[in-house]
Amino acid sequence: MSSKKKVFLNGALFIGIFALTFWGVFHGQNPGELREAIEGCQGVWLLPAAFCVFVFIWGESVIIWHMLDTYGIRIRKRLCFLFSSVGFFFSCVTPSASGGQPMQIYFMKKEKVPVPVATVVLMIVTIIYKLVLVVIGVGIMVFARDFEARYLSEILPVFYLGVALNVFCVSSMILLVFHPFLAKKILVKGVHILERMHLLRHREGRLAKLESSMDLYNETASFMRDHIGLMLRVFLITFAQRTALFAVTCFIYRAFGLSGTGWMTILVLQAVISVSVDMLPLPGGMGISESLFMIIFEPVFGALLLPGMIVSRGMGYYSELLISALFTLMAVAVFGYREKRKQKKN
Repeated sequence: MSSKKKVFLNGALFIGIFALTFWGVFHGQNPGELREAIEGCQGVWLLPAAFCVFVFIWGESVIIWHMLDTYGIRIRKRLCFLFSSVGFFFSCVTPSASGGQPMQIYFMKKEKVPVPVATVVLMIVTIIYKLVLVVIGVGIMVFARDFEARYLSEILPVFYLGVALNVFCVSSMILLVFHPFLAKKILVKGVHILERMHLLRHREGRLAKLESSMDLYNETASFMRDHIGLMLRVFLITFAQRTALFAVTCFIYRAFGLSGTGWMTILVLQAVISVSVDMLPLPGGMGISESLFMIIFEPVFGALLLPGMIVSRGMGYYSELLISALFTLMAVAVFGYREKRKQKKN
């Protein structure tokens, strides 16, 4: 599939899901009452909510900067923030966040970051990003049974599916990284089976390409083993980064003048939504995220459930999309200018 066709299809999918989500949220609602409820928000609480979104994006740029520095690659932190913004923007608008990392590698290459290095760095970011969700999801399942019974009884199948998919994803990546030869045998066997079942067309060179890609996983494993302290810092930064985004709903709760539910409860409920939708093939989890919010936050927001969902989702996802889009445009402008300047010098 050509890149232009892929962009068009991703764009059409994003617009289509957004339109369906918009219709599902506002169908049958009284616009005047909704507007009145939303206008009743205390704006002072929206500022820290927006700051949390900024911290969420900034957190990944800190991780990228640290790991590139470990490779001896010195890049300004503000450029790393642009890399992070590009990743979040394209992750927000593509199914399963599939477009984020390729675009980050594209821009990092412009800053003379070798593609293998960029790939290893972003692979580690992804592994630990998913690992944080696995820790949260499994932690809730093991240590918060009463919490599950009180708030999650209606969505447990979706939650368990989300945990299972994230565990499978992290386990697969760890297998590829730390046991590449076993992973290679599994992948080669899988390719042969799919070809025999005529689900995959036989193509010369596919296995050779697969084998050569194992070098990348060996390098990733080596880097992680040699930098255990850095991996721990990355995990802690990622955990704080995720928590900052979950905290957006806490500030929205206060913005509506509500009280009675602890901030930890709200944080965990928002984390449940992230765990549940992270691996689903929907841009930004649109549609399912709104539905889950309306179910599990009903005892928290009460009569203000729908306005609370609209503002919380607007700040937690759509403001992230907007902020990252603005800095992605800045990245295009900055790197385009730098490239033209280099061409003139040459």
